[in-house]
Amino acid sequence: MARLTGAQPVAARHWGCTAAAFLLLLLLTVQAAQKADLSGDATAATINHSLTLLQRLQELLQNGNGSDSVLRVRTAASDEAKVFHTHQLLLSLQSEVFESLLHNQSVITLHEPPETAALFEKFIRYLYCGGVSILLHQAIPMHQLASKYRVWGLQRGVADYMKTHLASESSQGHVVGWYHYAVRIGDAALQESCLQFLAWNLSAVLGSAEWGSVSVELLLLLLERSDLVLHSELELYTAVEGWLSRRQPEGPVAERVLRAIRYPMIAPSQLFRLQAQSAVLARHYGAVQDLLFQAFQFHAASPLHFAKYFDVNCSMFLPRNYLSSSWGSQWVINNPARDDRSTSFQTQLGPSSHDAGKRVTWNVLFSPRWLPISLRPVYSDSVSGAVQPARIEDGRPRLVITPATSSPDFAGVSFQKTVLVGVRQQGRVLVKHAYSFHQSSDEAADFLAHADLQKRTSEYLIDNSLHLHIIIKPVYHSLIKAKK
Repeated sequence: MARLTGAQPVAARHWGCTAAAFLLLLLLTVQAAQKADLSGDATAATINHSLTLLQRLQELLQNGNGSDSVLRVRTAASDEAKVFHTHQLLLSLQSEVFESLLHNQSVITLHEPPETAALFEKFIRYLYCGGVSILLHQAIPMHQLASKYRVWGLQRGVADYMKTHLASESSQGHVVGWYHYAVRIGDAALQESCLQFLAWNLSAVLGSAEWGSVSVELLLLLLERSDLVLHSELELYTAVEGWLSRRQPEGPVAERVLRAIRYPMIAPSQLFRLQAQSAVLARHYGAVQDLLFQAFQFHAASPLHFAKYFDVNCSMFLPRNYLSSSWGSQWVINNPARDDRSTSFQTQLGPSSHDAGKRVTWNVLFSPRWLPISLRPVYSDSVSGAVQPARIEDGRPRLVITPATSSPDFAGVSFQKTVLVGVRQQGRVLVKHAYSFHQSSDEAADFLAHADLQKRTSEYLIDNSLHLHIIIKPVYHSLIKAKK
């Protein structure tokens, strides 16, 4: 550990910089020697004491031996400074900012906010040893330190940590905060990872403490997506109503948010109840009156008749990924690598109340080792021309979804199929992948292409079972345009 007591005189021993440089040079030399070509000599061996050298570097920081520079870290909230006795060579090798700061001076004062100052010791230790352990709440301040002092390896490492720990459970939630941080720093990859996680696991977020911290911009981005995974549109409206009640945004913002709700996806009985009981809807009724009226028309008329007068090829009439039984079914496949499986289920023909009593039966086939034609064995008439059968590992998982029957009721309706793959991460079952394909195809071309279901330790398996949720999304089409 660095000494955190009051300022001490800088050690002027000649051994200081020389020893640090020597240890670092020796460490690099050992690592290079491990990769050297040993020319196939059977007597050659690698002697690796790199861990000992790393320990020596840690001791340099902990004891301040041979220190030739001092960092004083101050915060506005405290009169005391944390003091670190460091070695200019090691800091300069890792950070061009420190190289510049220490060019003509050996004592520098750094001003940090409390959250980054609390992690400064970890940050300095990384500069000496190339490794650091962090917790969820430490990711942003550590990334801020790495960015401020241009320690690019640490910056990339923390960003990767955030992308792979979106599903980790925390008391207050963290994905929303990480998204807002990614927007501020312009990290598009982290931003998209957070946004996708929130979309695919929205029901879990709606009931968490972090829902109230969602910004207006993030809320609008989520509301415009059709790949949101949640129980129903009513669940989304209820969460949005709570957000508006807590945040109390300006009128135009609230109206823009309310107009992003897909009211035709809510049953008429529920719409009547919202009109009678929702204080938020009553306050902004004028802004969404036209949408509510259109929703009631949508439920009252046949879809074909409604499509003559209204454009149904817009997001308002497109279901999201609803988990309710009307739109799909969960399917848990035990020992999925064993053999082919099949199942069937029913969904409502469409979201319109006119189609409420009509059902579509779907047949689903799962094959863990289906072989594409290009990989199937080919045999010739001659014995010498026989080709060895393909290996089991050459196959890939396949999921085929087809309607059991056709019906005149299908006119003007196509079906988008979405398959959610659930995984267990940090004790929770969350959506890892979502595969979508239209009526023109019975299967997703890349379904679980990179999943190794043969291994019981596969990240796609929960207790050796594959957890799928199949969703059927009816899509209406405008077949005839009426003259206006």
